[in-house]
Amino acid sequence: MNVTVIGSGAFGFAIAMMLHKNGNKITMWTHSAELAKNFNEKKAEIISGVKIPEEFYFTNSYEEALKNSEIVFIMVAAKYVGDVAKNIAEYTKPNTHFCIGSKGIEQGSCKFVHQIFKDYINTKNFAVISGPSFAVDVVNNEPIGFALASDSYKTKVMVIKALASDTIKLRPSSDMIGIEICGSIKNVVAVASGILEGLGYSESTRAFLIVESMHDIKELIKGLGGKKKTILSFAGIGDLLLTCTSIKSRNYSYGILLGKKDYKGAKKYLDTTTVEGYYTLKSIYTLLRRKKIKMPLIDLIYKIVMKNDDPGLLIKFLITKK
Repeated sequence: MNVTVIGSGAFGFAIAMMLHKNGNKITMWTHSAELAKNFNEKKAEIISGVKIPEEFYFTNSYEEALKNSEIVFIMVAAKYVGDVAKNIAEYTKPNTHFCIGSKGIEQGSCKFVHQIFKDYINTKNFAVISGPSFAVDVVNNEPIGFALASDSYKTKVMVIKALASDTIKLRPSSDMIGIEICGSIKNVVAVASGILEGLGYSESTRAFLIVESMHDIKELIKGLGGKKKTILSFAGIGDLLLTCTSIKSRNYSYGILLGKKDYKGAKKYLDTTTVEGYYTLKSIYTLLRRKKIKMPLIDLIYKIVMKNDDPGLLIKFLITKK
């Protein structure tokens, strides 16, 4: 198949490598003409030590990227999904399929990424994927599991055909909202887990947090119209376990700095690194108020992250939480 990957970051590239592994023809869109040139001439790397295949073609033109595409993977940060969808809308065709790998909630509107996508592109041929996966593990052919949610049977089949392999498992779901909630909020919980690490607490305490957060996320999924059992998916408990326990997670690493009360270091980290959990926290906090849904764990994380409340309050909360 002719496949387009929009977003040339580490995760987008890792997914592109898996698509290439299955024999698909890959075109990657990147925001910079200079970057596209360097990537095409193999003068730059996206993931250190991983060669860009000669067959990959890079462009910063949306029109060129989508020209012959049968399926488009949107792999940019959540805050850019609206811009991408708006810019590619005129180049999409009725039979084009889409798979969104972005995780998060848009600032201001508090919309999930598939809702932002639908604001600009009128199609049912789209899916979202989410699951425990660091780019370096994907590209190194470690076995990885993703939840795949779509209302279109044909899109599910297309995505599975393009991406599933001997190292990539895709488990279909119809709960798009639930998958997106899990994929978004796990980044926020990962910040809290990092805070516990920064405070000097053990794996046992972080496991405590993960279990308590699962209960809250399950009720949040129900409150927003999803299925509670989605918390048990790759996107749910799977991604929580990964991002809440590994220093490979930027959200976890950011939380460690907060737990150590290294606020100067935390600010610098935010300025130089994309910490999705920080931006998602703002959105989910606002969304909960708009929907009048109570989630005290999010309220507390918000106070610690945004208002510099004492990180130690997280322990008292876990012990006294009903």
